[in-house]
Amino acid sequence: MASSQEKGFGKALCIITGASKGFGCSLAREIAALLKPGSVLLLVARSGDKLQALQEDLASSDAGRAGLQVRCVVADLSHKEGVESVLREARETPCDDLDHLLLFNNAASLGDISRYAQSFTDMDEMDSYLSFNVSSALCLTSGTLAAFPQHAGLRRCVVNVSSLCAVKPFASWVMYCTGKAARDMMFRVLAEEEPELRVLNYAPGPLDTDMQLQARSSSADANMRKTFADMHAEGRLLTCEESVAKLIKVLLEDDYPSGAHLDFYDL
Repeated sequence: MASSQEKGFGKALCIITGASKGFGCSLAREIAALLKPGSVLLLVARSGDKLQALQEDLASSDAGRAGLQVRCVVADLSHKEGVESVLREARETPCDDLDHLLLFNNAASLGDISRYAQSFTDMDEMDSYLSFNVSSALCLTSGTLAAFPQHAGLRRCVVNVSSLCAVKPFASWVMYCTGKAARDMMFRVLAEEEPELRVLNYAPGPLDTDMQLQARSSSADANMRKTFADMHAEGRLLTCEESVAKLIKVLLEDDYPSGAHLDFYDL
């Protein structure tokens, strides 16, 4: 009997935002091998050069040579036009014979972590942050689900790349914690409303990425800086590949409660 890893996700449309580096890039590389020929992997990010390099690597991989279509959308999801450009590209995928629709809402930013909450008095600054980190995820998800409605034989799954910050306050991280908490609840509501939809809030753990470098160098709170610096110095940061592997295992086993918040260390 084939294992879940061997079965993979069948013929799929897989959309990954924030795909040009870090967790999103590793996810694209790992999931490509689990998609059947004829699948479409849609990579979204603001960095066109990095997306193109990733596209070329995947096109020359075993999956690419076997018939995986890799498409890129260079888009700023903080603006309506960016979300609409992703949806236009997604709609170019025929949906009649798809086995799986996979949407990974990975794009996010830390925001300004060099200040404390009471210094945020500019509503335009907060609106801009929330537009990119919250509003775009909901609008992209809603638009994608509308473009690929439920029908027999199609399995639809939406993953929100979450964080411990969604459930625990971190001093000087008011923007990031607020955005992550809002996104978690947004997707919990979606799971409640759409019982046939598979929804997961996945917290990937502390990753050795540019975001972690920013965390240990720019956080206003000294304890935060020390915590992340110690994790880095002691080798306690995770690689993106480690975390991606655990996420894919969870998705293939498919026995999590829809809407759940699952942390790397809980699995």
